[in-house]
Order: sequence, then structure tokens, then C-alpha cells
Amino acid sequence: MNKKRSKIKKMWSKIFLVAFISFGMIPVFGRDTLVLSLDSAINYALDHNKKLINSRFTVDASAQQIKTSIAQGLPQASASLDYTNYMGAEAQLKMNPNAPPVTIQFNPTSNFRASINQLVFSGSYYVGLKLAKLAHKVSEQNYQKDILDVKEQTIQSYYMILITQKLIDILKENRANAQITFQKTNDLASAGVIEQTDAKKLAVMVASIDNALKSTERQLELGYNILRLQLGLQPGQAVTLSTDLAVIQQKYIRPGFSGNTFNISNNLDYQLVQLQNQMAEKQVLLKKSSFLPTLVATYSYTKKIKKPLFDITPKNMIGLTLSIPILSGGQRLAEVKQARINHDIARNTEALLTDQLTMTEKQLRYNYNNLLEQFESQKMNVEVAKDVLTHMNRKYKQGLISSLELTSANNDYLTAQSNYYSAMIKLLNAELALLKINNNL
Repeated sequence: MNKKRSKIKKMWSKIFLVAFISFGMIPVFGRDTLVLSLDSAINYALDHNKKLINSRFTVDASAQQIKTSIAQGLPQASASLDYTNYMGAEAQLKMNPNAPPVTIQFNPTSNFRASINQLVFSGSYYVGLKLAKLAHKVSEQNYQKDILDVKEQTIQSYYMILITQKLIDILKENRANAQITFQKTNDLASAGVIEQTDAKKLAVMVASIDNALKSTERQLELGYNILRLQLGLQPGQAVTLSTDLAVIQQKYIRPGFSGNTFNISNNLDYQLVQLQNQMAEKQVLLKKSSFLPTLVATYSYTKKIKKPLFDITPKNMIGLTLSIPILSGGQRLAEVKQARINHDIARNTEALLTDQLTMTEKQLRYNYNNLLEQFESQKMNVEVAKDVLTHMNRKYKQGLISSLELTSANNDYLTAQSNYYSAMIKLLNAELALLKINNNL
């Protein structure tokens, strides 16, 4: 008996242990950090971005619309079963005035009917099918545009996080140096060696750096939230970026990049407007087809389950129905003219977009070259500002300059760093814009 109780206790102990481990692992998995390189972040966004998922659904829906359009031209079959009871009704038929009338009783009837209709000719059907196929191409083109947008936004978010993190690192290093300088100055001021004003000025500098650091940290969290949105992640999902900013700078900042020749036929907006132009042309044909007749073939079979006393209805029937449009009060003609106007607008839109894209590409290339020059200039400015700050720190420790001069040098260095990374993000985004307009992103 004791052995049996011991086995039961061991069994329950194992159950509780397994349950504890299982429930304990749930929050651990939820807190797993997602480590993403730039390429893996792009691929993850393409698989999980909610806008892209909806865009894929739209493509699937348009594919089903093609099947719906095709089905309208295939044989359409239907069947029906009826039962009629005349509630004992009778009819009297008097063939001879001198003879008594003949009474006819209406018996209950029941019929099974089956019919098949086949569209033989319809101009609207054939043009409508072509329009459905073009609409499917448009949805696929919009999906490709959404892919480009998601790629661009994901890369921009990735860049912004890396640069913001770099600024945070610089601010932390600068704050640590400023705090050391402030502590030494404060000790000297407490000892009466220097004025308290110098220590107060350095305290203001430390507080200013600290405020800038907190503001930048909030921007970093905002950047992560934007990236999570692009990746389709939950708000609390931890994310770590594994691609270093120096690698991105070396790989994507290229002096000769903007010299590539622009091929407008590769641009997705241009391809989309071409499809819309084709759809406008097919709309003209669709409106013209409303003047054509429609021919439908029909076959019907009727099976009498309960026959009336007098029945002459044939079981099989075949027929053709030709519908000929004659007058519409000028409606069809007006619709054709309207479709032609819309086609003219579509052609003019294509020509306008061609000019706009050509000018935009030139402007983007011009911006890229300007930003590249600014970036190189800001890079040199940071090096100079850093050397000046190091030199000023050395002089301040020797008592050769005032705290005001040191504060000014520190502010110049922070401004140079901010301008440098601002120029970098603008340059990287300018490159993205050039890649996007050429559909090379």
C-alpha cells in the first residue's frame, strides 16, 4: 500500500514539474529578442508586413474575378422540381348546346425541369474578360509598388535607428567627459581656487547634454516602434539590429553611384499608368460592344412526375435567343464618347508622368551629388571639431582657458556630430530614392 502511494506521489510530482516548466517557458519565448541584419529585416517585412498581406489578398481576389468572368461564358445549368395541387378544382366544357357539359377535374401535377444555357456570342463578354485580366495585372503591379514602399520604409527605419544609436553613444561619452570636468571644476571652486561661476556653467553644460541624451533615447524608441510596425511585430517585441553603421556607410555611400542611366520603362509607376491606359482603351471597346447583338442557345428537358389528364407539353426543347439593341435614347453613343475622353486623359497622363519621372530622376541625382559633397564636408568638420575639443580640454585642465570656451567647443563638437549624421541619413535616403525610381531597390 505504501509503495502504491509512493508511486502516485511520484507521478503527480512529475505532472506538476512538467506543468511548471511548460507554463514557465511561455513568457521566456515571448521575450526572445529578434536579431536582424539589414537584409533579414527586409525579408521579414516582406513576409509579415500587414499592408503587403492585404495587397496579396487583393491579387488573389482579382485572380478569382478572372475565373468569374470566364464562368459567365461557360454553360449554365439549372434544375427545378415543382408540385401543384388545385384543391379539387373542376372545369366544365360544353361541346354541344344540346348535350350536357363535360366536367374536367384538375389533378395535382409535379414536374422536374432541367435547362442548359450557352452564351454563343457577346461582344461585352469577350472585352470584359480582357478587362478582368488587365485588372489582375494592375493589382499585381500595385503589389510590386507596395513591396518597394515597404522595402524603402524598412531600410529608412533601420538607418534611423543605427544613426540615433550612434548619436546616443556619442552623447554618453560626451556626458561622461563633461561630468569628470565638472567634478574637478566643482572641487576647485569649493576649495576657492576658481570662481563658482565656472562650475555652474559646466553644470549647465552637463544638464544640456543629459537632456539631449534623453530626447535622443526617446527618438530611438520611436524608431524601433516604426520598425516593428513595418515588420508586422507586436509593440513589445525586442529587436536587435546586427548590421553595423560603418558597414552600411562603406557599402552604400558610393561617389559614382548617381551616374547610372535612367530607364523609365523599369519604373513601376510608369508601368502602372501604361496598364491603366490599356484599360481605358478596352473600356472604349466595351462601350462599343453594347451596339452588338447577343446570342444565347438554350436546351430544356421536362419530366412529368404527376401528369394532368390533358397534357401536350413536349419533354425536350431547344432554342436560340438573339437580343438586338435598337434604341437607347443616345445613351450608348454618349457612353462611347465618354470612354474615348477617358482614354485621351489616360494617354495624356502617361505622357505627363514620363516628363515628371524624367525630371524627378534628374533632381534626385542632383540632390545625391550635393548631399555627397555635404557629407564629405561634415565628415571633415567633425574631425576638426573633435581635435579642437580635445585641445580645449587639455588647455582647460592647465587653466589656460575659461569654462565658457570649453562649453563652446563642446557645443561645436555636438553640433558637428549632429550635422554629420544628419547629412549621412539624407545621403542614404537619397540613394534609396534613386534606387526606387529605377526599380532597383
